[in-house]
Amino acid sequence: MNEFKKAAKAALNKAGSFLLKEYDKFDRGTVRLKSLHEIVTKADLTSEEIIVKELKKRLPGHNILSEEMGKSGSSGDYLWIVDPIDGTTNFSMHNPIWSISLALAHKGDIKLGYVYAPELNELYSGEKGKGAELNGKAINVSKVKDGKVLNTFCHGSKNKDIKKAINYFKAQKLNRLDCRQLGSAAVELAYVACGRIESIMIPGAKSWDIAAGVLLVWEAGGRVTDLKGGEWSLEKSEVLASNGLVHKELLKVINV
Repeated sequence: MNEFKKAAKAALNKAGSFLLKEYDKFDRGTVRLKSLHEIVTKADLTSEEIIVKELKKRLPGHNILSEEMGKSGSSGDYLWIVDPIDGTTNFSMHNPIWSISLALAHKGDIKLGYVYAPELNELYSGEKGKGAELNGKAINVSKVKDGKVLNTFCHGSKNKDIKKAINYFKAQKLNRLDCRQLGSAAVELAYVACGRIESIMIPGAKSWDIAAGVLLVWEAGGRVTDLKGGEWSLEKSEVLASNGLVHKELLKVINV
């Protein structure tokens, strides 16, 4: 596993260095739509190229699933799951809440997870069974369960997912609860893991958005399910991640 960690960190460092330079000089005029609700930039594509190239060089027998390129590699059991910029809209408007999300799964079981927010100088890392860290220091989910609960949400690009997220936001706000959309699912999952917020719910999630963050929440002592409260897996497109203490109540709100 040490070899895999070294490859991940090398890929993250190279892509992160590139993105920091691009972020400082980014021009929103270069943005293009890849769907009605999604944008892509040259920075996304180049970051992905850097990560994929580094992983293939160091670990040629591994498969790679990345947001823009799709799946590539051999028929081996290891799969790297890559989002070269999670929070591209934030990146394009010079909002520092964006990240690189990188996870390693073995036969569908997530073993390593990294969420790197270069502009915030924060590297979240997790290894199955060995806990989660922020910049090398152990992290845990919060113990907040009432009063000052902070919830977040995100959503996929389909109308049904957007409507579900809006209904959730409305229910939270009408009950005078703090609920926000920060714009990077990977960062929001990392924030759950380190106790900055209590939860995030996402209908229409993609594996590259959440695989790394889900592992972080698990390893930090949190709970992750689908939106019905069932067991979550990489094949699921809906996720609720929390500190565990607010999970039951949030499921009630989602399933009214």
